Amino acid sequence: MPWGDALSDDDILQEARAGFALAADAEAENRRAALDDLRFARLGEQWPEAVRREREQEGRPCLTINRLPAFIRQVVNDARQNKPAIAVHPVDSGGDPDTAEVFNGLVRHIEQSSDAEVAYDTALDFAVTCGVGYFRINTRYAADDGFDQDLAVERVSNPFSIYGDPESTAADSSDWNTAFVVDSLPRAAFETRWKGADAVDWSADAPALTTGARGDGDRVAVAEYWRRERVTRTILALSDGQVVEETVYRAQKAMFDALGVKPVGRPRQAASHRVTQRILSGAGVLETVDWVGRFIPIVPVYGEELMVDGHRRLRGLVRDAKDPQRMFNYWRTTSTELVALAPKSPFIGRKGAFDTDAAKWASANVRSHAYIEYDGPEPPMRQGFAGAPTGALQEAMNASDDMKAIMGLHDASLGARSNETSGRAIMARQREGDVSTFHYIDNLSRAMRHAGRILLDLIPKVYGTARVIRVLGPDGTAKSVGVASAGQGADPAGPLRRMEKIYDLAAGRYDLTVRSGPSFTSRREEAASQMIELIRAYPAAAPVVGDLLARNLDWPGADEIAGRLAALVPPQARGPAPEVEAAKAQLARLAQVLAATKAEISALKQDRSHEARKLEIEAFEAETNRMRAMRQQP
Repeated sequence: MPWGDALSDDDILQEARAGFALAADAEAENRRAALDDLRFARLGEQWPEAVRREREQEGRPCLTINRLPAFIRQVVNDARQNKPAIAVHPVDSGGDPDTAEVFNGLVRHIEQSSDAEVAYDTALDFAVTCGVGYFRINTRYAADDGFDQDLAVERVSNPFSIYGDPESTAADSSDWNTAFVVDSLPRAAFETRWKGADAVDWSADAPALTTGARGDGDRVAVAEYWRRERVTRTILALSDGQVVEETVYRAQKAMFDALGVKPVGRPRQAASHRVTQRILSGAGVLETVDWVGRFIPIVPVYGEELMVDGHRRLRGLVRDAKDPQRMFNYWRTTSTELVALAPKSPFIGRKGAFDTDAAKWASANVRSHAYIEYDGPEPPMRQGFAGAPTGALQEAMNASDDMKAIMGLHDASLGARSNETSGRAIMARQREGDVSTFHYIDNLSRAMRHAGRILLDLIPKVYGTARVIRVLGPDGTAKSVGVASAGQGADPAGPLRRMEKIYDLAAGRYDLTVRSGPSFTSRREEAASQMIELIRAYPAAAPVVGDLLARNLDWPGADEIAGRLAALVPPQARGPAPEVEAAKAQLARLAQVLAATKAEISALKQDRSHEARKLEIEAFEAETNRMRAMRQQP
């Protein structure tokens, strides 16, 4: 069925239900296994229900010593210490390195203002625990009383509410053409937001495990239905190098004419995508939003991904460690039970030895008495304790080792003391643990790369109006820059009148990379540590690098100390001053302009010399013809 605005609400609802049924069926096995992993690892539901109930009825212990959260935190916290970061680069002649830095600063601002770290960490936590987590990108108004919008990276606290495209094969959801987000909200909120709409649950007949949200008497389940379709658009090449859609050029033709910009060449048909978001209840379409981007803005973070019999299987860190964890619980419970049920150490004595203070002797194993009298020449003797069952304790240790071997995280990775004695050996063992689980951090980097691609697509459209935006540097310092599309920054009364430079975020093409590593603060601390070691090894370097060391120390007044130390640096060690570098750059640009001008003058001279030679030849031929004519006269 073709998708378009001509479809009725009933047609849209019918198509959405069919698509949701396919997605739910494709993900059913993954969702069951993921929910079991989550309950097992995080809620401690690790005993079979029948065994647990039987033990409770018999009054026997049923201990759960959950070791899995420590392994999960090791992987997730390692990623928190080595944050992947998005870096934007220009890729064509229209791209500008300074504009790329504006993109980088704006992405940092978006991540900071929307607490993107929480979204990334939550998604990775679910990916490690149960195989998949999600985060999403959304728009929101910058102020309650304005029309400017900002982008935000939002966390998905319930990964079971997301249903991706069952036909997708990409590792980052870049090929998703459909997606569903199922959630529930209070009935009163539903009736306030959609006045007059029937409060009917979305897919009310589906089980809770399938939908991820269930409506009840006080709540109503709704679904976001995302649909992406291929479309063709006509694009134009303009005389100033821009490439715009024909509809955009027609809408802004007066502005382009004022700038003297005209189309060149023939229009071209280009393939693109259109994304539509619809909010559905069980009765119909509640809202329709034409999304400005070309990707569905929901990004999965996968754990381990396998294709088995044509179906995608997702697994987390704990899937194969569940049986060793069960065995660990069983053997620790068994050893505890054997020790608890062992008889108390009795006193042995001849007959009649306990007649005196008989009540004290009867309670000697459970109460502490200052003294107990006995009868006979020799005192009663206490029998020794047999000790904890060594076989059960050994099996528990074996199960613990099995967990470490399966997950690839050994004692050194978890911070425990091991057989290694040298620092190099301990670091090598820790690195083995990092390598065995690095694919989780790498999958987060892939997801963030796709998120950066979504942001690059949305930023020129969301921040396309003339406005002042806030950008952040790598060290967190903020500054304001002006952005505008072509021709929007010329208004002397506009918001950009005080900006020295205005950036056009829609001009040129940009690509991105994702780098993983310590945060700027960690790198600064590491730099300070290395500088201190350098000064210890080579004290003569202290006067030269002292100001740099002070700038990397987190002291109150460190910048002032750095400024004072910089004044002590010998001039020959300071390097060229910034104004000297600026002058050199200006001279280099002037040299380029001069070389281009000389080339143009040479070309003009060459053209003029050819023209003069041509005139001389024509004059000579005319004179020759005139002489011939005179000779032919009688």
